[in-house]
Amino acid sequence: MRVPTAPFTRLVLHVIQAVDVTSRRPKLHREAPFFGAMGCTCAIVFTCLGASYGTAKSGVGIAAMGVLRPDLIVKNIVPVIMAGIIGIYGLVVSVLISDGLKQDLPLYTSFIQFGAGLSVGLAGLAAGFAIGIVGDAGVRGTAQQPRLFVGMILILIFAEVLGLYGLIVALLMNSKANVDAVC
Repeated sequence: MRVPTAPFTRLVLHVIQAVDVTSRRPKLHREAPFFGAMGCTCAIVFTCLGASYGTAKSGVGIAAMGVLRPDLIVKNIVPVIMAGIIGIYGLVVSVLISDGLKQDLPLYTSFIQFGAGLSVGLAGLAAGFAIGIVGDAGVRGTAQQPRLFVGMILILIFAEVLGLYGLIVALLMNSKANVDAVC
């Protein structure tokens, strides 16, 4: 014989059955690997977009400056090199994230991987834009006044550090991705 229960009691029993508080295994979702793969993709795509913009914008400045002062071309190649380093940040994080990708992935892990990819990717995009703009103006200014070179390098270092911040945050986030968390 079944005992009739109040609607509230049935709701509580349904919630308890849905959320198994005794199980501490991570809950697996079908779509979880997608977010990890998107984090890997965002890391490399956005940093390479920033690096390519910085390289192109600085390269145009070097080409324009090289017409009048070809002796300064090698000295003023620094912005192009610094923009290329931004792409390496994305490559490092992308490889680390892809190493942790698997088919049965907890949702927590995949969201952490997605966040790590976004953090390095968007920071690299911003750093690449800053390096490109500063590099272009700095190279053109250095052609007319060589004493501007030191100031340009200092500003480029601060722009590069923006990408480094994203790399550090992404590495810290990715180190927490393998924690057994229920989500």
